[in-house]
Amino acid sequence: MRKIIFSILAIAGLALSPASSALTLGNESLNYQIVFHWGMVWKHAGDATLSIAKSGNGYSARLTGKTRSWADKIYTVRDTLKCTMGANFRPIKYEKFTHENSYYAHDVVAFNSSGSGTTAACTRYRKDKPTAHINLSHGGAAYDMLSVFYMLRSLDYEKLQANKVYKSCVFSGKEKETLTIKYVGIEPSLQLRDKSRHQAYHLKLSFTTDNGKKSSDGIDAYISTGPQRIPLLVVGKLKIGEIKCYYAK
Repeated sequence: MRKIIFSILAIAGLALSPASSALTLGNESLNYQIVFHWGMVWKHAGDATLSIAKSGNGYSARLTGKTRSWADKIYTVRDTLKCTMGANFRPIKYEKFTHENSYYAHDVVAFNSSGSGTTAACTRYRKDKPTAHINLSHGGAAYDMLSVFYMLRSLDYEKLQANKVYKSCVFSGKEKETLTIKYVGIEPSLQLRDKSRHQAYHLKLSFTTDNGKKSSDGIDAYISTGPQRIPLLVVGKLKIGEIKCYYAK
């Protein structure tokens, strides 16, 4: 169940190419229903809320997720991501609060963007364990598991080439991960859980560690073609079945 809420919702941006469009966001709150699907089984397993607000010349964002009461009996999740970003959605500070069953953790990542490169100092707090300090670096733009969500929405999709692969970098806390993105094209009639249909950009995403090892299963993401580029549906595979995160307004 780890990464069900956040690795699925935390979609990464294309830092190399093409250029970003001029997306400007005001105060916003988006709600999601997290549904477990296996054959004929469809169960509403959790809920997540993604919010953003203007903060000075940049933004502050928060993503909270929790399992529903029936799923709590199997595996309880109460997690929060927080991020401060500049006007271009590049991260300044990122925090991850993890509460999954009896496991508690708090990660803080301070970013420093200098020229085209990025460095970060990560501090990891764990119950009954010494505080750990990890330094991360990348030769280009780097994001965290929340700021990349907004970077993706700011892309100029008219410049994306169908079936072309792009790469970006994510500092997920203790690790630097490579995100590989394949733009599939436009889905003309994507159906959500409320039966409404929408036109959406379809992306296929995969994460690998710095040594090339796969760190999570592939993800399919569908982003609205409307001016706000709202993520409408994200689908992640599990060992049994799959998790679908539906936009619920």
